[in-house]
Amino acid sequence: MSANANTTEESFYFILTGVPGFEAVHIWISIPFFCLYMISLIGNTVILAVIWTESSLHQPMYVFLSMLTQTDLGLTLTTLPTVMRLLWFNARKISLEACFVQFFFLHGFSFMESSVLLAMAFDRDVAICHPLRYASILTDAVVRRIGMAIVIRCVVAVLPRLFLLQQLPFCHSHVLTHSYCLHQDMIRLVCFDTTINSWYGFGLVMVIYVLDPLLIVFSYALIFFSVLHAASPAECLRAFNNCLSHILAVLVLYVPMIGLSMVHRFARHASPLVHVAMANVYLLSPPVMNPIIYTVKTKQIHQRILHLLSQKKVY
Repeated sequence: MSANANTTEESFYFILTGVPGFEAVHIWISIPFFCLYMISLIGNTVILAVIWTESSLHQPMYVFLSMLTQTDLGLTLTTLPTVMRLLWFNARKISLEACFVQFFFLHGFSFMESSVLLAMAFDRDVAICHPLRYASILTDAVVRRIGMAIVIRCVVAVLPRLFLLQQLPFCHSHVLTHSYCLHQDMIRLVCFDTTINSWYGFGLVMVIYVLDPLLIVFSYALIFFSVLHAASPAECLRAFNNCLSHILAVLVLYVPMIGLSMVHRFARHASPLVHVAMANVYLLSPPVMNPIIYTVKTKQIHQRILHLLSQKKVY
């Protein structure tokens, strides 16, 4: 039985929640949220434009970076409408169909973020451990296949989860605890056995959010041993600098994710404000921090942006 079976005279809808206990000052809370969204949109758009317009950056490393920026833009644009509508206009209702669409893109882009970071770890591994074979291993065709594999992987991961949730009936409570539609939030409102959903979700977490970090750590272990045994201290430092941006991007994604999981697991009875804060940190950290990290730490991106800015000043 689907959620539509719960409808009588009007379509089923969910009610989103802003910042619990601070509804009266939502308009003020919207200011930092709006600033963070603007930083994400402008920062990721600038990096994407620089990579696309500069032919010297049409290399596997920057192609993967462009995938990461597109993923971050997708995450930002997925949550921005409902969050800002709620904070600005107290528009809390969202239709069942719109919630499922947001669910699909939100979880899809979230999984894609992890997948792209894994691809970037593979890129760094090949570049440092096999520099002479880099161009022959990561050809344009291989990079395109990796990109297609990432998209297919994420779509295949999310669609069954979405289909399973669509078949379940929801209870009379429509209230979600966040300002966007998360699976773990929606599943609480189901009036039916969710064992299959739980096991599928557990398997998905193991495959993407456990396997991906382990493979990234394994890649860096290979890099560490390769550099340690074959390079001078100066070369070791240069290799570390080449990987630093990616390492920071990995930490920006997985540290908040672990924190959110810990809160859901061990602090279920904590203040709703804690859950809302952690969920927003988890979803906003990568899109906001990644463009800052890559602009500051990646010399080529940094130089190209400064070059563009200097040209504008001249004109």
